[in-house]
Amino acid sequence: MTVLDPELAATIDAYRTCEFATLGRDGGPLPWPTAVRRRADGTLLVTTSLAFAQKALNVRRDGRVALLFSDPTGSGLDGAPQVFIGGTAVCPEEIVTSAAGLEDYWTMLFERQPDSRKYVAPPARWLMDWYYMRLLITVTPAQVIVRPPLAPAEGEGGSVAGDDLPGAALLARFPSAVLGARDPSGAPVLLRTRPEPTGGGFAVDVPPDCEVAAGPAALLVHRHDDRLANMRNALVRGELRPEGGRWVLVPGKVVEPAGSGGPGDVVRTLRDARRATRSYLRRRGLPRPRVRWDEFKRLAAAAEG
Repeated sequence: MTVLDPELAATIDAYRTCEFATLGRDGGPLPWPTAVRRRADGTLLVTTSLAFAQKALNVRRDGRVALLFSDPTGSGLDGAPQVFIGGTAVCPEEIVTSAAGLEDYWTMLFERQPDSRKYVAPPARWLMDWYYMRLLITVTPAQVIVRPPLAPAEGEGGSVAGDDLPGAALLARFPSAVLGARDPSGAPVLLRTRPEPTGGGFAVDVPPDCEVAAGPAALLVHRHDDRLANMRNALVRGELRPEGGRWVLVPGKVVEPAGSGGPGDVVRTLRDARRATRSYLRRRGLPRPRVRWDEFKRLAAAAEG
């Protein structure tokens, strides 16, 4: 396991979110933003609710994962470096509905995302119990690469050529995106870049420290405010190809999941989350687990204080 030096560890701890990539059924990388907690033993903890269990299922199929700390919003860091971590992950079948042993993780969430505290009390908790039914993903770092921050852009992104490409209008609303690709061994890699629309896709700059291979890839865009609210995230999936000395992602489809901040998103998120949770439990013949609300309420109250 690669051990982080204290200064780099402190930088990672300050980041509110990171991009976390698993490998889908087709072997393509699927990066999404998530919260991470660094553990004393050097591993990294990622959790996901049963409603969004796909990353856990991916890890159980193929444990190769990647993380990129590249959006320092809310961290208080000035000129924060980007930190790429490649490694392997495991995700047991156990469904965790207690805060016991995870006090640091939940305290971090309640402090950094104040809106989440309201989910532990009625009436919100009657609809949000799925949020506290968690699967634990433990990442063991094997590779660490530090990159300088992406140079500031003048205003937000904008495209002229390629406006008719899938995802062009979406990417134009963000100053940069995170490319999720595969290295020659098939392991996921992540890098922050500024996609440039071309006639048939989006050209991306790949730094010398990142070796990529042709194949399925994706561009992730996401944002949040300093309190981890007003979130928006979406994925442009396609094929990464070498063209004219550059790499170009040829888009195929745009994925905007529940929770991405679109119109009517609250109702849709609750409906889809509860349906997905029921499906996860039903397929495994499991009863709906009981959430230890007393433990979460205590931590939420302490964070508020």
